[in-house]
Amino acid sequence: MDILVIEDNESVSSMLEMFFAKEGLNGEFITNGKEGYERYKSGEWDLLILDWMLPGMDGVTICRKIREEGSRIPIIMLTAKDSESDQVLGLELGADDYVTKPFSPLALMARIKAVSRRYEKESNEGDKEGQYIKTRHFKISKETREVFLDGDPVSNLTPKEFDLLYYLITNPRQVFSREQLLERVWGYQFYGDERTVDVHIKRLRNKIGSSRKPMLHTVWGVGYKFDESAAAHEE
Repeated sequence: MDILVIEDNESVSSMLEMFFAKEGLNGEFITNGKEGYERYKSGEWDLLILDWMLPGMDGVTICRKIREEGSRIPIIMLTAKDSESDQVLGLELGADDYVTKPFSPLALMARIKAVSRRYEKESNEGDKEGQYIKTRHFKISKETREVFLDGDPVSNLTPKEFDLLYYLITNPRQVFSREQLLERVWGYQFYGDERTVDVHIKRLRNKIGSSRKPMLHTVWGVGYKFDESAAAHEE
């Protein structure tokens, strides 16, 4: 597994290099954002670890440019920023995960493995995944990653928003806790940052739902579920 790390903090890079060696991962470390972006374009990478604040070109710009180019490379952002608005920005631009400094290297390794497993599974799935799953209001394909709501394409979902929506749609009316969604959609055990789920649910509601046609429901004290029945009754 080849990982490009664009991070200007030498102590963080040294720590990651040590853990990569222990886990049998190949890492290349770049300290300048502009140089890192050029290195990304010139190589073949399985995953990108990207610091938010970088000299030359910041991580937000790099993430945005990569997604605009159509690349689906897994991106994990490292940042000292911890506000919900910063998380929303990183995730909206297409980052797959968001790790706040200081962080546990073991937790980061778990997330790297989880993101890698998910992308490997998606790339190896058979043609049957190309079939659309249809509900009353949705048509969704995991292979093509297309979503249609009442016949209209939904093209503004980030990769993780799509993954979360797909999981909930394929498990209708089942209530999942934040911890369960972190494990089953993000692919790692709960490490305390349950706001990641809340942010994604909030973004999805803004993009696919409305107060008149609620589809993503909060079950207070438990978690979230997908249920179109209320929306259907409105028609």
